[in-house]
Order: sequence, then structure tokens, then C-alpha cells
Amino acid sequence: MSGFKKFLFRGNLVELAVAVVIGAAFSSLVTAFVNSFIGPLIALVGGEPDFSRLAFVVNGTRFPYGVFLTALISFVIVAAVVYFLVVLPMTKLLERLVKVEEATERPCPHCLTEIPIKASRCRSCTMEVTAPSTPTAAL
Repeated sequence: MSGFKKFLFRGNLVELAVAVVIGAAFSSLVTAFVNSFIGPLIALVGGEPDFSRLAFVVNGTRFPYGVFLTALISFVIVAAVVYFLVVLPMTKLLERLVKVEEATERPCPHCLTEIPIKASRCRSCTMEVTAPSTPTAAL
């Protein structure tokens, strides 16, 4: 029983459960947005916001391809909203938070082995290399 408790209260499992609940709530929010705003906009352009009635029949069997079209449009819109409202801002925020570490090595121009920045000779190919010039401060 204690192993089951440890499994349930591990950090990753709790975080995953929270992510699933938030994801479901976010999905319903985006679906409502699509149904309330995007669907009517599609209806203005294409005449129908819901393509679920579109189908073709082969030998008496009905293939409702419109259901797939409606789901595809909804998926593309949800993916775009998630990307532009969640992924892109988080990526930019993380880029700002990560400190740019000063490089301590550079590639040898002859053999492309990593060598210290101030090295005058490559330790692998023993070729002489020039030290990179340091930028001077503008006055």
C-alpha cells in the first residue's frame, strides 16, 4: 500500500494530472472560441461553419468526409492558438531567462576540434591558429 501511495504522490504524476485537467479545460475553451467566432467567420466566407453533413456514397455506404474536415479545421485552429498563445511566449520568456554563457572554446579552423579560445596551436592537428580578435569598445 505504501508503494501505491508513493506512486500517486510522486511529483511527475501530480504534474501530469494537473496538465491533463488544464489541457482539457483549455481545449473546451478553444472549442467554444471556434464555435462562437471562427465557425461564423467560415460561414461568411464558405457558406457553412459545420461541414459534418458533407458525404459521398459508394455502393450504398455513406462516407461522411465532412466530419473529418470539421475536426481538421478545429485541430488546426487549436494547434495555432496553443502555439501562438502558449508555446511562442514561453519560448521567448525562457530565452530571456537563460543566461548567455561566455564561450571558453572555439573550433580549430583546420580540423574543427574544439580548442581553448586563447590557444595559438591546436592540440589535435598541431597547426598554428590565430587567436580571435577581441572586439574593442566604441568610444
